[in-house]
Amino acid sequence: MADRLPPKERTKIPRQEMPEQDPLQRANNFLEVNTGFDAALAQKEAQRCLQCVNPHCVHGCPVGVKVREVIDLVLDGKYLEAAAKIREDNVLPAVTGRVCPQEHQCEGSCILAKRFAPLAIGHIERFVADYEQRTGQVGLPPCAPPTGKRVAIIGSGPAGLSCAGDLVLQGHQAVVLEALHELGGVLAYGIPEFRLPKAIVQQEIDNLRKLGVEFQTNVVVGKTVTVDELLGEEGYDAVFIATGAGLPRFMNLPGEHLGGVYSANEFLTRVNLMKAYDPQHSDSPVFDCRGRSVAVIGGGNTAIDAVRTALRLGAAHAWLIYRRSETEMPARAEERRHAIAEGVQFLTLHNPIEFVGNEQGLLTGVKLVKMEPGEPDESGRRRPRPLPDTERTLPVEMVVVAIGAGANPLVQTSLPDLQTNRWGYITVDPASMATSKRGVFAGGDIVSGSATVILAMAAGRQAAQAISDFLKDGEWPNVVARGGECESNYP
Repeated sequence: MADRLPPKERTKIPRQEMPEQDPLQRANNFLEVNTGFDAALAQKEAQRCLQCVNPHCVHGCPVGVKVREVIDLVLDGKYLEAAAKIREDNVLPAVTGRVCPQEHQCEGSCILAKRFAPLAIGHIERFVADYEQRTGQVGLPPCAPPTGKRVAIIGSGPAGLSCAGDLVLQGHQAVVLEALHELGGVLAYGIPEFRLPKAIVQQEIDNLRKLGVEFQTNVVVGKTVTVDELLGEEGYDAVFIATGAGLPRFMNLPGEHLGGVYSANEFLTRVNLMKAYDPQHSDSPVFDCRGRSVAVIGGGNTAIDAVRTALRLGAAHAWLIYRRSETEMPARAEERRHAIAEGVQFLTLHNPIEFVGNEQGLLTGVKLVKMEPGEPDESGRRRPRPLPDTERTLPVEMVVVAIGAGANPLVQTSLPDLQTNRWGYITVDPASMATSKRGVFAGGDIVSGSATVILAMAAGRQAAQAISDFLKDGEWPNVVARGGECESNYP
C-alpha cells in the first residue's frame, strides 16, 4: 500500500503532464497524439488527490464514477480492481479516458482546481484501462443472476453500449443491433484514429462481450426488422433506441452543390470506415487532400477532428473557419491546442456566405465576411454579426461543413405511434427515458441532439435503470405528452 501524503504535501505536487507525440511528427501520421501515463506517472498524479469526504468530482461526472475509490485502488497498485470499480458506472473507461471533456465535468468540479491544477482524473482512468490491454487481463464487475428478460438495443454508439453494459450487470440479456458492418457508432465512424484508435473501441466492445452483451451487425431496424416485430415475434421484453444524430446539416449557401463541398459526417465516416488513415489499405486515397487547401467550417470537436484529419491526409493549408472567437469554441481546449501546434490555421470571427466554383462545377474558393460580437443570444454567448464591406474570397479546393447534425429518422418513420418533436428527435419522459410507446425507451443524441460521449452514456445508464424497473414490476410510466414534452409518474 502506498504511503498517503498529508494534504498540504499533496498540493505541492504539480499536475503530471500527458506525454504526447511531437507536433511536427504527428501532423503527418494517424498514430495517437497522447501516448498515455505509465505506472509511475499515474501513481504520482494519484498522490495529488485530496480524498474529499464529499467528492465533487463524482457529482461532476455524468455517469457518477466513484473517483475517490478508484484513486485509492490506483495508489495501492490494484489497477485491475480500479478498472472493475470504474466499470460499475462506466463500461467504456478506455474511451472516456481519451475523449471526455473532463475540464467541464469531473476535473472541473475537483476541489484542487480552486487554487491549483485539477487532478488529472481522465489520464488516470485511461492508464487503468490501458493497463488491462497491456497485461491481457480485464477487471470486470460481477453480474447479477439471470432474470430471463431480453432487451433489444438499437445502435452501438455510447448510449447503446452503456445501456447494454448496465443491463447485463443487472442480469438481463442485452442484444445490440447495429445497422453498419462495424460496431461502435460514432466512436468508430466519427472520431479519428489519432484521438480514439479503432483498436481501443474494439477492446471495450470485447470487454462488453465478456460481460455477456450480444451484438448483431447489418441489422437496419426500420427496414430489416421493425420495433413492433422486435416486441412481438422476436420476443424482446423491451427496446432501447439509441440511433444518434447522424443526419448531415448544411448552411444552404449558394454553391453548396459544388464538387469539393462535403459534410463532416461524410468526410469522417469515409475516412474512418474506409480506412483512409491507413495508407497501406488502398492504392488510391479516399479523399485526395495532398497539396490542396482545405477549409473546415465550425468550432466543435467534430470540426477540429475534420481539419486535423485533412492535415494528416496531406493538405497544404488546413483552415478552421468559425464565426465566433476561439475562446467561444465548444471544442475541447486540449484539441484546439493540439490543432494549432500541428499547423491548423484558425480563421475566427469569419463566416462563409458563398461557395465559389469553376466551369467544371468544382470548388475554387469560399467567400467570407468578417464578424464582430453582438448582443448575447439564448446560449449566453454574444451573437456574432457581419461587418459591412469586409468580404473576401479564400482560395480552397475542398470544404468540410461541420456545423452539427440532425436526428437519424429511420426508426421513427417506421413507427408512426412514436412521438417526436418538430426536429425529428424522439420525445421521452426525462426521468425514465420512456417514449410514448409502451416497452420502448430512447436516449442519447436521438433524444437530446448532438452532445458528448459521456452525456450519451449517462442517458444509457438512466434508461437501463428504468428498463430494469419496468422488467421487474411491469409498470409503465404514465407518460403524458404536453406541448412536445412528456411528463410521467416515474420517480
